[in-house]
This record gives sequence, C-alpha cells and structure tokens, in this order.
Amino acid sequence: MLAAGFFEDLFRGLLQGTPPGAVYALIALGFVLTYKTSGVFNLAFGAQAYISAAMYFKTHSVWGWPKWAALLVSVFVLAPLVGLVLERAIFRHLRTSSPVSKLVVTIGLSVALPEIFNWAVRFSAVAGRQITGIVPDGAGVYYDPFGVYRFNRDELAMMAVALAGTLLLAALFRFTMMGLSMRAVVESPRMTELSGINANRVSAFAWALSSTFAGMAGVLIAPRFNSLSSGDYFTLVIIAVAAAATGLLVSLPRALLGGLGLGWFIAVFNTFLPGLADDHTWLRPFQENLTPSLPFVVLFAILVLWRAVGRQREASDPLAGVDPPPPALAALERHPKLTLFTRLFGVFFVTVVGLVVWFRADVLWMSLVTKAVIIALIYLSVTVITGMGGQISLCQGTFAAIGGFTVFQMADRFNMSVLAAALIGAALAAAVGALLSLPVLRLGGVWLAIATLAFAFFFDAVMVKFSWVGGGSTALLTGTQVPRPLIGPIDFASDRAFLVLAVVALVVVSVGVIQLREGTIGRTLAALRGSEVAAASIGISAARARVVAFAVSAAIAGLGGALLSMHQQNVNYALNFAPVTALFWLVVVVALGSRTVEGAVFAGAAFALFEPLILQGELLGWIVRGEERLPDLWPISGNWRLILFGLMAMQFARHPEGLVEHGKRRSAARINRRLEAREGAAT
Repeated sequence: MLAAGFFEDLFRGLLQGTPPGAVYALIALGFVLTYKTSGVFNLAFGAQAYISAAMYFKTHSVWGWPKWAALLVSVFVLAPLVGLVLERAIFRHLRTSSPVSKLVVTIGLSVALPEIFNWAVRFSAVAGRQITGIVPDGAGVYYDPFGVYRFNRDELAMMAVALAGTLLLAALFRFTMMGLSMRAVVESPRMTELSGINANRVSAFAWALSSTFAGMAGVLIAPRFNSLSSGDYFTLVIIAVAAAATGLLVSLPRALLGGLGLGWFIAVFNTFLPGLADDHTWLRPFQENLTPSLPFVVLFAILVLWRAVGRQREASDPLAGVDPPPPALAALERHPKLTLFTRLFGVFFVTVVGLVVWFRADVLWMSLVTKAVIIALIYLSVTVITGMGGQISLCQGTFAAIGGFTVFQMADRFNMSVLAAALIGAALAAAVGALLSLPVLRLGGVWLAIATLAFAFFFDAVMVKFSWVGGGSTALLTGTQVPRPLIGPIDFASDRAFLVLAVVALVVVSVGVIQLREGTIGRTLAALRGSEVAAASIGISAARARVVAFAVSAAIAGLGGALLSMHQQNVNYALNFAPVTALFWLVVVVALGSRTVEGAVFAGAAFALFEPLILQGELLGWIVRGEERLPDLWPISGNWRLILFGLMAMQFARHPEGLVEHGKRRSAARINRRLEAREGAAT
C-alpha cells in the first residue's frame, strides 16, 4: 500500500508538472530558434511575448473582438512585424558583433519594448483578472485521462503547440534550404553573401519566425497568470533558460525535454518535500525558502555543473579577424593642450555645480544629487567588471544589497558604527563575489551573465527572507532602518555633511579604479580582452585576474549599497536592489560608458537626475523662468526613462566604449586636427 501510494503521488506530480513544463518548453524552443537563426541570446523574448499577449487581451477582452481575429492580429501580424522591425533597425547591423554585445542590446530591449507598447496602445498592467485563452472554455473544461490529475483545455493547447512546434522547427532546419541558409547566416553573413545567398532576406525571415513563436508562446502562457505584466514574462524567461541550456541552445528536442523535465522536477519536489518536512522538522526552512527559488537553483546548477555548457563554442564570424581592433580611450590620444583644458574645465564645472547645490539646493535636490553621487560609485563596479574585465555581471544589485544589509544588521544587532559596518559589508560582498566567480569563470560570455542573473534571483527569492540577512518578519513591521554615521563632532545626519561624505567616497574609489586600470591587473584584463590564448601563452593567469576583478567589483558595489542605505536611512531592497533594477543599472552604464570613470559618473547623474530635470521639466522651467510657462507636453511620464535608456543600450554593440567616450573621441579628434594645423602653420 505504501509503495502504491508513493507511485501514485509520483505519477500525479509528473502530470502536474507537465503543463508548467510545457510553458518552459515553449520559451526554451523560442530561445533555441532565435539563437540558431540569429546567434542572439534573446533576453527580450519575454518582452516580445508580452506584447502579443497584451495585444490579444486588448483586442479580445477590451475591444470585444472574436478570438480568431485577436489571435490573428496579435500573433500572426504584430509579432512578425516586431521581429522585422528589430532585425531591420537593430540586429542587421550587429551580425558580426560579439555575443556579449548582442546580449546587452537584448537587455536594453527587454526594458524598452514593453514600455513602448504600453505607451503606443495606452495599455497598463492587468492585475487580479484571469486572462482568457484561445481555446473555447479553456480554463473551465477539464479532462482526467488517468484519474489522478485534471488538465484543462488551455494546458492541453500549450502542450500540443510545444510538441508541434518542435516537430515543425526540426523539419525546417533539417529538410529545407531556408533552414540551412539561416544557420549559414549566423556563422558568417559575409561568406554567405559570397555564395549568392541574400543574408538580409534570410535574417529578416528568421526574426519574423522567432518573433511569431514568441507571440504564440505569450498568448498561450497568459491564462496561467492572474495578471498581465512584463515582469511575469521576464521571470519565466529566466527560468526557461535552464531548459534551453540542456539543449545548448541548438537542439530543439533537448529543449523540449529540458522544459518538461524542469516542470516535472519542480512538481515532484513540491509533492514530496512537505511530507518529509512534517516528519523531519529540520527540512522546514528548506521547504519555506528553497521552494520559490528552485527554478533558479536548477538553472545555476546546470550552468555550473554541466561541463558541456562551458565547452560550447559561441557562433563567430570567420572573417571577423579582418575587423579593426577597438580604439584606445580618447584621453590617451588627445593633444596635451586639450588634456589640460579638459581638466581645468572639469574642475571649474564641478566647482560651480557644487557651489550651486551647496547654497541653493533644497532638501529634495540635495537628496537627488547625493543619490546621483552614490549611484555613480556603484556604477564604478560595472566599470571594473565590464569595462575592464570584459564580462557581463547581472548581480551587481545583489552585491550592493549585501553591503546595505550588512550595515543594517551590524547597526541593529551590535550597535556598530555604520561606517565600520560599511567597510565590513564591502569586504563581505568582495568575498561573495570571489566565491561566485570560482564556479562560473569557465563559462564566460553570455553563460556567465545568465549564471550571475540566476544568483541574483536566488538571493532575491531566498536569502532576503532570512532574518540574519533581510530582517525577516521584523523588517516587515519596522523596515530595515539604517542610521546616518557620526564621527566625533561631525554628525552626518545633515544632508550637506552626508553629501560631502558621498563625494569623498566617490573620489577615493574613482582614483582606486583608475590606478587599478593603469596597474598590473588592468593591463592583464586588457590582454585577456584582446586574446585569452595569447595572454595565456605569456604566462597570464586568466582565472586569477578575473577573480580579482569580481572581488573588487563586488566590494565597490557593496560599499555603494551601504552608503545608499545610510543616505535613505533604510535598505529599501525592493526599490533599490531587486534584480530587474540592477538590469537597468547595466543598461544605463553600458549606454553611456562602461570603460571610464567619467562614464560611470554621467550614468549615475542620468539615473538619478534625468527624470526630474528633463522629464518633469525642472531644467526647462528654469530656462523659461517658471513652470507655468512650460508647454502642455510636460511633465512627461517617468516610463520614458526606461524607453530612452533601453534604446540607448543598442549603441553598445557599435560603440562598446559608450556614448560619452564616443563623443569625447570625435571631439578630441576634431580639436586635435585644429591644434596640430595651427602648430604646423606657426612653424
């Protein structure tokens, strides 16, 4: 009887896990399709799926269209149109860019696309409402073929489409000329053109097809939610990466089985763990905390433990070797007179802005400027790991949160000085960063980025809930309060005094980053970016250099997180350090400049001040001498910040140095020519 009950529960768990497994399989198939046909690890897949699902809801549930018409417009018209626009406007120009560059562009699109759609059709997130599927009575009619678990029609439709999609896509790649052409364009569009194949036409078809698949997945998945928001789709995409990883982004059958297997594993785990926790009380913390993060744990384990992921060769153009090397920083090539003028102007500008803020800023603007300074300090961590190390880390927000929570815990439990606690938080974040780097170093490229994102979601789902990290139930009542520092007679409770502290911290860290870039570690990382094989041939240890880069980057983020918590006198984890917020950090930094200190400072100022200065019209109001004189266009919605910075991230592939450094280089080249012409005429 006991064995029969066990197998019945196991069978029920497998059946229960099949519908969510089909969800993961649908998204994983979309990942594989996009990667096989474009070479892009498309984190914007969830945004594309959301657009079609939202359009289906708008046309059917709001405008009252029949289901077939809503499906036709949202999946077979809008979805391929989105794919064609993305290919023509963006990815056609990025074919020979590195996979990491393409990944950054898709992160920017994942931020921008939902907001563009919401603005264009006047749509807002739907909450507390069941989304209607494409099948009549899809959520109300059930079938129980085995007598242990009931499937509704929506779930059966998902499973059928996942299976049919696998077969059709496999047939396309195996038996058609178009499938072969799509794979050839991914390998080398320039060599494909030499064979007489129109690479532009093939790429356009591939993006239209993959976007159609994203749209179909979005509409089919929507009934599983009680809400309709882009965040739900992005989280599902991250979970489904584990299924796509089992197929190494190239095998459609493995992606299908990986998605189903992920659903089965999670369902069986949740079926048996509660009973075991009742018999063994020491398992209860695992049940309470591990269950919501299990998909991220599985994803991280697959990436780290499965050696085939690290050995996979990323698609690269054989003719990329003829491309010119990336240019040096503008500061290394400009004329000495221009360098002197730039430094003097920088000192003058900072002095004027500082005096205006010090004597004229009210409480709100003092707080905004202080936040900009601290965010710039945190962004220097991206300068180290991305600008110098050439790696994409998507858990910088987690490292910053570690610094903030450390200050909270040390001050709350031990009444420790918050400045001393901030240094401990930075050291702890560095230790966590170093430990995290050890298992993920062999991955590199997009897989390293996804592993760090899985870690960020794991921290968000599990670690924050522990009382010794995020405060537990106590924090829900009183918050994670953090006091301002006090050093002798200097009380940093004053906003002006704390601004001085933040500026000093930014200057010290900036000097440290510059010294690191110019020192042995910086030159080692530069050599690794150029050619890891060549660097290894002269005795450079890639592992050691990257562990140091991870640790230093995490320490800077931890220190910045501690200062931000002091500034706001609360950790405010969900607002400041959640994984999606940290993704937007990366978008802002890489758009403006991840290789220089100036880029991080500009990015920090843009993040904190762009909305009040530009979107809310404060700057224009000052110019026209009064907010009442502003045009009716102002104030502009803060969502435009997401759109503009998300779209600016597209420039990362063309200008990896960032828009700030690109502008400096163009200006420096123009001024250098004029100065050299004058000197030549004088002689």
